[in-house]
Amino acid sequence: MNLFGVIMQLGGDAAGGGMNGLLMMALVFVVLYFFMIRPQVKKQKEVKKAREAMKAGDKVVTAGGLYGKIKEMKDTTVLIEIADGVKVTVDKNSVFAQASDMQQK
Repeated sequence: MNLFGVIMQLGGDAAGGGMNGLLMMALVFVVLYFFMIRPQVKKQKEVKKAREAMKAGDKVVTAGGLYGKIKEMKDTTVLIEIADGVKVTVDKNSVFAQASDMQQK
């Protein structure tokens, strides 16, 4: 029997059929929360913590794939040296990982 058939049988014979549907929706929400929402929030907190810990001299990777070393940090931007004498300014939110972390994996 396929999954649709099982769900239809659980759908309800008695007057409490609406309660089964409500219970099933609550169960789906709980599963989504623990398998999708909660891990994503946890990862966002870790990324935010890592960004706050960055300082001048750290080797980083940008969202665009540029590897470089932080030369200066401002409130919303970061000055990164990607080669000798070549510096770029990027948004702080696009610097997502330290290069040393990426190379160890």
